[in-house]
Amino acid sequence: MVAASQPVSRFYESQGLRLHFVDWGNPAAPPLFLIHGGLDHCRSWDRLARVLQPHFHVMAPDLRGHGDSEWAKASSYSLADNVYDLSRLMRAAEVETATIVAHSMGGMVALAYAGTFPSKFSRLAVLDGAFLPSTASAPIHEQIAGWVTQLDKISNAEVRGFRDIGAAAARMQAHNRRLSADLALHLATHGSRPNPDGSYSWKYDPYQRVRAPYRLSPDDYAALWARITCPTLLLYGDESFLADPEKAGLLAHFAAAESKTIAGAGHWLHHDKPDEVVAALTEFLDLPGVAPFDSQ
Repeated sequence: MVAASQPVSRFYESQGLRLHFVDWGNPAAPPLFLIHGGLDHCRSWDRLARVLQPHFHVMAPDLRGHGDSEWAKASSYSLADNVYDLSRLMRAAEVETATIVAHSMGGMVALAYAGTFPSKFSRLAVLDGAFLPSTASAPIHEQIAGWVTQLDKISNAEVRGFRDIGAAAARMQAHNRRLSADLALHLATHGSRPNPDGSYSWKYDPYQRVRAPYRLSPDDYAALWARITCPTLLLYGDESFLADPEKAGLLAHFAAAESKTIAGAGHWLHHDKPDEVVAALTEFLDLPGVAPFDSQ
């Protein structure tokens, strides 16, 4: 089947929020969801979606507070809330079992969901999104006080604006030196919205930056990962700020996981080294050879 040139926007509801996802078609094929990371959006996956669409029914959500999904009422963006949203998405799409490819924070959401409901996943690939938080934590009153301070800081901050989409794209390139001008413009176009004064701001809710006052412990994460039954791939960029999953001993917490390093890639490895990521996924998902990105 020829890949769709553009996906179709669809919406579903979770906890009273109107959440958005894009559907790349091919409904007769096995379902596959692409889950983006924090402060990102579903169209960040477009190039990879076009590669996978001939083999899967590809769908990519905007997590709550991102892209074209509604911002959370009362600013609730916990891991559990995102897990629930993913469960609602699968229900709305009438999917019982799916393959998941997820990046960064989206990877943590997918891992938590797969550990809670193992039968919902057939395969899981996590791009630079598996890590165990530090065991050291401040007393709970200090954590809550810090949370209040973060909320106050964001509520009093001015919304950052860009004079145009090109300036927003330049900002993205400043954060990731490997990002091409064309890809940066694509990401900025789908990741920003116009303001009344003609400037542009990011679509994501600024409250996404707030650290929760309480988080799962390393033992909690490990217990969830141990329940995952499907084949799992942990992809890692060797220039990422996260630790190598294999060297960090993360594979020991999984029943059926493997790790693969993408050389010369940072945290956004699907943008930094797209062909290498496609090759790794092609092998993991048992797909026939696919064309490189420059022929898509």
